[in-house]
Amino acid sequence: MIIELKKINAFSFAEAFAVGVFEDTPKSELPSLPKLSKQDGHYLNGFTASVNGETGETKIAYLPSGAKIIFLGLGKKADWSVRSYALFARKTVQMLKSNRFEAGALMLNNDILPANENLLHLIKLTAENALLAEFDFNQYKESPPKGWPIIKSLALYVPSITKLASAALREATTIATAVNETRKLVNTPGGDMTPSKLAGAAVRAGKENGFTVEALDENEIQALGMGGVMGVSKGSSERPRFIIMKYNHKRPGRKSSHYKKTIKPLVFIGKGVTFDTGGLNIKGDEHMYEMHMDMSGGAAVIFAISAIAALKLPVSIVGLVPAVENMPSGQSYRPGDILKTITGKTIEVLNTDAEGRVILADALGYAVKFLDPALMVDVATLTGAAMVALGQRFAGLFTNRPGLETELRRIGEESGDYVWPLPASNDYDEEIKGTFGDVANLGKTRYGGATTGAVFLKQFADNKPWVHLDIAPVMTTIDSDLLAKGAKGFGVRYLVELAKESAKLISQLDKKHP
Repeated sequence: MIIELKKINAFSFAEAFAVGVFEDTPKSELPSLPKLSKQDGHYLNGFTASVNGETGETKIAYLPSGAKIIFLGLGKKADWSVRSYALFARKTVQMLKSNRFEAGALMLNNDILPANENLLHLIKLTAENALLAEFDFNQYKESPPKGWPIIKSLALYVPSITKLASAALREATTIATAVNETRKLVNTPGGDMTPSKLAGAAVRAGKENGFTVEALDENEIQALGMGGVMGVSKGSSERPRFIIMKYNHKRPGRKSSHYKKTIKPLVFIGKGVTFDTGGLNIKGDEHMYEMHMDMSGGAAVIFAISAIAALKLPVSIVGLVPAVENMPSGQSYRPGDILKTITGKTIEVLNTDAEGRVILADALGYAVKFLDPALMVDVATLTGAAMVALGQRFAGLFTNRPGLETELRRIGEESGDYVWPLPASNDYDEEIKGTFGDVANLGKTRYGGATTGAVFLKQFADNKPWVHLDIAPVMTTIDSDLLAKGAKGFGVRYLVELAKESAKLISQLDKKHP
């Protein structure tokens, strides 16, 4: 689907035109429509008598001239927000697809502008969410007789087309494309998305978008002393990879040597378990079906860096993805094993199904040892406990810098990847102490599992600024997302927004921790 900006004064009914209607808006104040013929206007006056604007309402008026107007109920205007507008954009695309309309249009003006929003943000919000709603994962399906519904174009009518407006559209398209590439990767069955193939996807993304990628093999991983990654991968015939991605923005006219090694990078770390059976602590069949998606964090990091590179954001970023399969076999790591990580700290394995934190321990340790990060952010489908705590609309947010929580939450609101803070204080350290190892990969009780998972990871951050996003609650879409079933692609938008605002975040860190 191609999204393009058009001037309002050039409007035509060549596309199916979507109109949002508020529940409490008098019929005489319906959103402004372009000039209609007398015949069309008469028909529409009668049609709109049945439009009430309730949330979820959808009606299509087929005008005598052949024009099509889609009415979408927006609910009460007092409840209208950026979040509800995002769903309006998605619902518009859903209606275009379900009715097989190849072209659609939206009018971006004050009629539907949420409070305190500007037109540039509205353009970005509309385009991004429209592209997310257009995505379907049907590579493994036979095409239906009529083919898959295709939307060729979506016109966004605006008062004027400025350079800033065009830039907002380009940014939205870049980010949405990255999210959809993430969803494609995460939806791919585990048999077709092994650690080596995940590494291959990262290499391709690097070549396409201008960042460097190195995929360490098991010998190199072993040589680094990553006992966590090696331990989890032991049961699988698919050997591990440790993916390292580097992006440095080069300003025009400046040589790469301008970027001194002393610049501290942002480090994004993504869990890359390409299939998780649970290992010897094997999952029940009802919990295993979606476990090809346990590399959601890794995929999000790959394509967040892709988007950041494509947008040429002025930041220095390193991405790390430990990629493994967690499989049962005669070679698998066992409950009771002690694994020595890259930091020298040992992990006592109490449960082989708590493997994500084990491989992330090595990734965090690598970042601390070799990268001197300004800020580390790990993204992982870590715990079912986070879903129990938060439901399926927010990711869990944990950090060893509580003073950043408000800003980190705001980044979620701005990006559309919503997060909610949960505790990771030192009070919980006792919960993950090992009997025979330094730390245990499971808490001592069944309570607070999301927090104990985060506190485990915190031990390997070595008091460097660190953020953990537990994205298990938002790994897959739910009906109210108005997106195709499957992977949600959570984390890409958050990381891109964080990169955009990293100077502000790091400035806050420097003030509080000089």
